[in-house]
Amino acid sequence: MAVTPVVMALSRAGEGVAHRVAQALGAQVHGREGRVDRADAWFPNALDHARDLFAAGVPVVGVCASGILIRAVAPLLSDKTIEPPVVSVSDDGAVVVPLLGGHRGANRLAADIAQVLGAVSAVTTAGDVALGVALDAPPSGWRLVNPHDAKDAMAALLAGGGARVVGPDADAADWLHGLPTGDGVTITCGTAPVTDLSGAHLHFAPQRFALGVGCARGCDAGALSALVDDVLAEAGVARAAVACVGSLDLKADEVAMNALARAMGVPFRVFDAATLDALTPRLETPSDVVFAEVGCHGVSEGAALALAGAGGRLAVAKRKTADATAALAVADAPITQMAGRSRGRLSVVGIGPGQAAWRTPEVSRLVSEAQELVGYGLYIDLLGPLAVGKARSDFPLGGEEDRCRYALEQAGRGIDVALVCSGDAGIYAMGALVFELLDRRPDQMGVSDAARRVEVVCSPGVSALQGAAARAGAPLGHDFCAISLSDLLTPRDDILRRLKAAAEGDFVIAFYNPVSKTRRTLLAEARDILLQHRPADTPVMLATSLGRPEEHLRYRRLDALQVDEVDMLTVVLVGSSNSRLAQLGEGPRMFTPRGYARKIDGDLA
Repeated sequence: MAVTPVVMALSRAGEGVAHRVAQALGAQVHGREGRVDRADAWFPNALDHARDLFAAGVPVVGVCASGILIRAVAPLLSDKTIEPPVVSVSDDGAVVVPLLGGHRGANRLAADIAQVLGAVSAVTTAGDVALGVALDAPPSGWRLVNPHDAKDAMAALLAGGGARVVGPDADAADWLHGLPTGDGVTITCGTAPVTDLSGAHLHFAPQRFALGVGCARGCDAGALSALVDDVLAEAGVARAAVACVGSLDLKADEVAMNALARAMGVPFRVFDAATLDALTPRLETPSDVVFAEVGCHGVSEGAALALAGAGGRLAVAKRKTADATAALAVADAPITQMAGRSRGRLSVVGIGPGQAAWRTPEVSRLVSEAQELVGYGLYIDLLGPLAVGKARSDFPLGGEEDRCRYALEQAGRGIDVALVCSGDAGIYAMGALVFELLDRRPDQMGVSDAARRVEVVCSPGVSALQGAAARAGAPLGHDFCAISLSDLLTPRDDILRRLKAAAEGDFVIAFYNPVSKTRRTLLAEARDILLQHRPADTPVMLATSLGRPEEHLRYRRLDALQVDEVDMLTVVLVGSSNSRLAQLGEGPRMFTPRGYARKIDGDLA
């Protein structure tokens, strides 16, 4: 459970319990507006808020009836192996019920809450109830090598069978010591590979090993993986016994290293040269050549020892191929605290026009995982409770390059950063500027080398164009384009040229940035250009503050479009010569036929 839970308080009756739970978990309290006196953040609708948190991968502890949480998340249930924990707590704090994610932290979370409150933890998971253990959820620092066999093994034990816990680390696996004894299931605890695994034979590996790697730029991922397999085979160590992969920070973006860590399912951590060089006395193969190249006397051995900690020792000294090196270090106990830093990630996210219902689950997840939020202050505010408790750096309008540069440099320090944009981050937003900065040379006001090595993730959002079209009906049913009327970054002549081309092409057009306080003429010019190519009664939709409480929608004829009723928060959708405004029972709806009627007429003929 990597993400800190959120405690939801829905009423004053459970408010005190919510704060006791939150204090024990180091969590935030999110309170229902008008129903709770004190909270870190507020929400208007419990079902929507619980659903939003769940979609973002945030563990939810609701001090409320279980049914509320069940109804909230039910539409999102799909894969129990990835869903976050959901726990309900009664208003009086007497009962704690893990509803979802029992083996992904909910049962342990419920037990911790019950201990704090002196409550009953109503765990219903069969293994936990009958055996006091979940075989598919070992404690931190241990890994089940064959998790797909855990269900069959648990079934055998629940049917009355017993288990033999064997192997060199059997004594250390104290959470297994209460299992009934017998010959039905064998459980091997050790770091060496085991081959005859099945539902009758499980293998738990203590993650006491750390892998250090180095390689030439562009090293083949398969070649590095093969070298690692050779090193592990030499040591007689299973892949599952490795807790982490590490290297020099100059290699943070090395594709082969990142692919190796992902394939092994462990963190990839990096260290600066000074940290690794301080370990030179403990290296078996220090190299002056390596020092002259990167500033430390050994990358793979140094990284392995740094990850294994002060008491760690080399199990396999540096082994090398033409393009890569690898070394293995071992600690006396499972490695649960990771030294070094992560590669750093910049998530470039679009939060849609503003309402949470239009924010994609992936964007919500990336925001919830981020350590710092960067963006225009209004956009971060629109995240509501998801932004509460996170470091945030607000930038004004006009500070776009500073905003993107700061976000990249923070990620370059190993921080998980979310760059928050409205709409879709790649449509008239910060996505393009991020990549422009990464593409610039240092002498062109680019970013630091550390910033260039970060992972950049782009996640789609609902654009204002899409939001306005959905509110209108289906105006984008045929070819369309988007044109920004801001001449701050685009020469005015280019805008006029594109306007004329779009008018001649008879595209449906979405106008972004239609006016500002000082720029009032281009929208009128656009209207006049379009009137030369399409009818005066062409429908136009004006959509202001989409997805927000103050949303305002209205329709106009093209020849009646007035600049004074448009502002920077308005998207202007202008139909093509074929677009129509239909008067339906629920009001006017704008659509652009694609030509199906002609196709049907032709088929009938």
